[in-house]
Amino acid sequence: MELSPAALSVAERYKLLIGLVVPRPIAWVSSLSAVGQANLAPYSFFAGVGSNPMTIVYCPANKADGSEKDSLRNSKPVHEGGTGVFAVNGTPARLAREAAVSAEELPYGESEFELVGLASAACTMIPCVRLADAPWTLECETLQVVRTNPGQPGGGNLVIARVVHLHVADGLLDERLRADADVLDAVGRMGGHEWCRTRDRFELKPGRQS
Repeated sequence: MELSPAALSVAERYKLLIGLVVPRPIAWVSSLSAVGQANLAPYSFFAGVGSNPMTIVYCPANKADGSEKDSLRNSKPVHEGGTGVFAVNGTPARLAREAAVSAEELPYGESEFELVGLASAACTMIPCVRLADAPWTLECETLQVVRTNPGQPGGGNLVIARVVHLHVADGLLDERLRADADVLDAVGRMGGHEWCRTRDRFELKPGRQS
C-alpha cells in the first residue's frame, strides 16, 4: 500500500500517526493561566530532545476549530500571552484512568485537578503547579513554540522547553540515578483508545555484539 498525505483528510492522517507511531509516552502537563487557574491534560506526542541543556518537547495540536488548547495557551512564552512555564508529570498505571479523564475538554479556566480528584502542589523553581501524586515531575521553562499550521484544525505545535528542576519519588531511582521500571510502572498510548503497560520488557545492547 502506498499513501500520500495530500490525498488524505486531516482525520485520516491523525489516525495513521497515532496508529503507527507507537508506543507513545505521555506528558501529563500541568499549567496555570495568566490569572492562576490550574489546568491538567495528557499529551502523547512527547519526547526528550537533549541533555545539554536538559530539554523536552510536547505537542498540543490545535482544536477542531483551529484554536489553541488550554495547555498551549498557558505554557507559550510570555510575549505570546502565556506564562512561559509548565510541568510534565509522569503517568503510572495506577493513575491511567485519571489521565484519560483529564483529557475532557472543559471550558477554559475550569480545573481538571478538581475533575479527577487529584491534588496539586507548588513547583519549586517556576510559578506553576504539579501533580502531587506523580512519580516524577519535570519543571519546565518554555524556550519556543514551533507552529506547523497556525490557526488550522489539527495544526501541530511543538512546545520546546528547558527542564529547570525535577521531583522524583523516593525509591524510584538508584544511587546511579537509574529508574526502576517496575516502580515507575509507566503506561503509554497506542492507536485509537488503546493504552499499553511497560511490564513486558527485554534488553538489547546497541551496536554489534561480540
